[in-house]
Amino acid sequence: MKVRDKNPLLKKEIESLSKAGIDTPVWKAVAKGLNRPRRRRYEVNLSRLEKFAKQNDTIIVPGIVLGEGEITKHVTVAALKFSSEARKKIEKAGGKCLAIEQASELEPSKIRIMG
Repeated sequence: MKVRDKNPLLKKEIESLSKAGIDTPVWKAVAKGLNRPRRRRYEVNLSRLEKFAKQNDTIIVPGIVLGEGEITKHVTVAALKFSSEARKKIEKAGGKCLAIEQASELEPSKIRIMG
């Protein structure tokens, strides 16, 4: 896959996830989502997380998590970026906010991708 991003940190992360994706297709899908143009990156609102996530799920968003809506479930969310309001609401509900680099250490069979 040709890496299109000019940000050196994100470029390195996409390449490492692509290599990890050889063994596990989850990481390859996350790398593909991160490799999209900035104007087409995923934006997920908390209302969507509330609707589709289950209690104690681990969700990866290859984009930004926005604070529109409410969340009541205890979920672990890994994303490229979080709005400040989204981070507050997730932590208030008992969840955790992680960077995608930290999520690469999690068990791939228990991860869901939302975008």
